Amino acid sequence: MAKMCQSCMMPLSKDPLQGGSEADGSRSLSFCSMCYEGGEFRQKDMTAEQMQTFVAGKLIEGGLPKFLAKFFTRGIPKLERWRNV
Repeated sequence: MAKMCQSCMMPLSKDPLQGGSEADGSRSLSFCSMCYEGGEFRQKDMTAEQMQTFVAGKLIEGGLPKFLAKFFTRGIPKLERWRNV
């Protein structure tokens, strides 16, 4: 099981639903509920760069300094969702 969402890097342990859902209703072991529902990505047209900006913004809203938010999101393009895009 992935320890973090393979789309946004959120730790799956922080996801209130403990993961997204597959088309058959089972829990996704790779993606969080904010990114993945019913076997599909919620933000279908989002790019890895847009996800980095979105997540960094959420981290900054949560009180993280901007430079740390950028640092923590630098790995997003290497995640499973974005590798073959």
